[in-house]
Amino acid sequence: MKSKAIDQSRWIREALERYQRPLIRYAYRITGDLERARDIVQDTFLRLCRQPAESVQDHLAQWLYKVCRNRALDVLKQENRMTSLDIMPTAVWESSAPDPSVGLEKREQLRQVAQILDGLSENQREVVRFRFEGGLSYREISQVTGLSVSNVGFLLHTALKNIRERMQQSAPSSRSHIRRAK
Repeated sequence: MKSKAIDQSRWIREALERYQRPLIRYAYRITGDLERARDIVQDTFLRLCRQPAESVQDHLAQWLYKVCRNRALDVLKQENRMTSLDIMPTAVWESSAPDPSVGLEKREQLRQVAQILDGLSENQREVVRFRFEGGLSYREISQVTGLSVSNVGFLLHTALKNIRERMQQSAPSSRSHIRRAK
């Protein structure tokens, strides 16, 4: 019995190390409040502690994101206000490149992507974040959101196409803006 408890403890610790930060970012984007996001993630892991490892082990990422998502949406409903999904400040993504102009250009691109993401539908933003921030597969995203796998694929395809087109449209103006700043 003691060995099983140690295995459960190790499994929880490994899950915490791997998923805590991405889940906090995800919950933050839903709530717009870092402290609430941390509380939601803490609650998510407390719920995980009550689950037998074998019941969620083969789909841990989907389970964690689904519980986190549902908990975050519950918190918003309890507060009777919906907050738009905000992108985290670009300062979190600052480049460590030695050349300041490279870092400036990278931050400008991230700012543009953030603005473009804000212009996408809520479903598109969510699947893009699950795919690229959470590293979830289409099937895993489908299980978390309740959308079909083909709908997830369509939303991702459309979102990426929009992002690419809008980035290409704004590329000349952003480059001239960066050159003027030098």
